[in-house]
Amino acid sequence: MDFQLNEEHRMVQNMVREFAQKEVIPVIKEWDRKQEMAPFILPRMAELGILGINIPVRYGGQGFDYISLGLVCEELEVADTTLRVVMSVHMGLNSMALLQWGTEEQKQKFLVPQAKGEKYACFGLTEPGAGSDVAGMKGTAKREGDEYVLNGEKMWISLASKAHHALVVMRTDPDADPHDGLTAFILELDRPGVKTGDIHGKMGVRAGSTGWISMQDVRVPAENRLGEEGEGFKIAMSCLDNGRYTVAAGATGLIRASLEASVKYAHERKAFGKEIGQFQLVQQKIAYMMQSYEAARLLYLKAGWMKNQGQRNTKETSLAKWYATDASFDAASEAIQVHGAYGFSDEYDVERYLRNSKGAVIYEGTSEIHQIMQAGYALGYRQDAELRCELPAYDAEYWQGS
Repeated sequence: MDFQLNEEHRMVQNMVREFAQKEVIPVIKEWDRKQEMAPFILPRMAELGILGINIPVRYGGQGFDYISLGLVCEELEVADTTLRVVMSVHMGLNSMALLQWGTEEQKQKFLVPQAKGEKYACFGLTEPGAGSDVAGMKGTAKREGDEYVLNGEKMWISLASKAHHALVVMRTDPDADPHDGLTAFILELDRPGVKTGDIHGKMGVRAGSTGWISMQDVRVPAENRLGEEGEGFKIAMSCLDNGRYTVAAGATGLIRASLEASVKYAHERKAFGKEIGQFQLVQQKIAYMMQSYEAARLLYLKAGWMKNQGQRNTKETSLAKWYATDASFDAASEAIQVHGAYGFSDEYDVERYLRNSKGAVIYEGTSEIHQIMQAGYALGYRQDAELRCELPAYDAEYWQGS
């Protein structure tokens, strides 16, 4: 087993780290306080090729592998969770679903401009009354000739007001088993009957865009259906496999940011005549952060390696997401403790880290959902069903060929 990053991995990592450190970190507090997304973020990420980092070159992407995607997410979240959220919805939940499930026509129409960063994408699954209970969603899509008519509302949608395309899952058969009556669609958000809006007053990820999508008698051509009728639940779960991977990698970056901030402050702050880093209880907190970072990183890299091999990784990605997000919340909390009263002020980044870390233990499967999943695997109650379209294994010659 080789734990070394290759030259391409290091190149991607360094490029994104430089962007985050030089262009985002100096201004992120300002935008967090404004509760607005900095207008340069999406265009700049597109210009750098980040928005198509692991999409094949033939579909407008950069042709890097799935591990590269994880490294990108780690580096982005060291700067701010906002940037990683962009990767989760645009890449993990939408573009990778198109790569996995889309027809060639859909890839050319939707995936190519998304990978190039000409169009932004989001994912609509959660509804006002349906979150963890995906099968409980009420939004409908009724077939009328060569079109579907969509009605419903999606809630807590990252990039809702910024995106051009949304992958939405709607109920097409109210009489079927709740898991079998769902269907996925690519929805162009400028269609008549679509409205979007922003949600303010969030605890964290304040410098990001979170909102809602309302659909009232929205007509969508049948060729915008992703997969077959009734495959919506399976498609949604495969999307979550990819989105959770980005969350796990990003949360690993947040652990690292908390660790680095704590080490720096532990050297700077003196109490009782010496650096606070010399006190054992401060060392204990930093040691746990280091332990958490190393474990979380190995878990997401393993999931990325499995994706590269074309292996089903629902279990491994769930474990990585669960562990890393819980650990990031703990690390951010301990980082505030290391900083003492200063950690309670937004003059120090650790205050933002804690607020941002809380969302990740809720979205894309709460920690409780992942505990249930892992127990099911361990007890033999849970087995992953085969999919008609598996996420393609990484093939350098194909990915990088035009």
